[in-house]
Amino acid sequence: MKLKNLKKVGLLIMAVALSASLAGCTSTKEMKIDAELYPAIAPVTVANFVKLVDEHFYDGLIFQRVIPGFMIQGGGIDTSGNQKSADSITGEFTSNGFENDLTFTTGVLGMARTPDPNSASSQFFIMVADYPSLNGDYAAFGKVTNGMDACNDIVNVPRDSNDKPLKNQVIKTINDLGTDPNTGYINIEIVVDVTQ
Repeated sequence: MKLKNLKKVGLLIMAVALSASLAGCTSTKEMKIDAELYPAIAPVTVANFVKLVDEHFYDGLIFQRVIPGFMIQGGGIDTSGNQKSADSITGEFTSNGFENDLTFTTGVLGMARTPDPNSASSQFFIMVADYPSLNGDYAAFGKVTNGMDACNDIVNVPRDSNDKPLKNQVIKTINDLGTDPNTGYINIEIVVDVTQ
């Protein structure tokens, strides 16, 4: 009888340990990415982005494309995989006839687009590495000032063959922190639930 009880206790302990182990497989932490936007470099792009931020367009959308050594992309897909659309804007980059000398180095924000140079709308990407081949062909419009640790955590989550994270990396909100009177830069805060 005692041996039987010991076996039951042992099995119970194993079940509790397994449950705790499985629970530990998913962890979510809120992280923040601070960035400054440059209206003098890409005025239409920045105005459009800030408008969407102020309308809370990005709340609850995800980073749906993550590529280590390259970038994280989000701002147009919700947690169910549905696309959320916004009006397209003029592509402010050199090959589209617009002078933009902000280069795609680590932390730079750019607008995603289709092959149509004037198709960018809401989706943006954040560089996690220098990528000079994008220079002049995409609208760069800002740069991360704090929070690259969040970008690096997001880019390294497990992903499928289409570079989509297996677990949603959710943009809880993006806050417009206002314009710096000394530089004219617009400060934003991207609040993300990073799920491992």
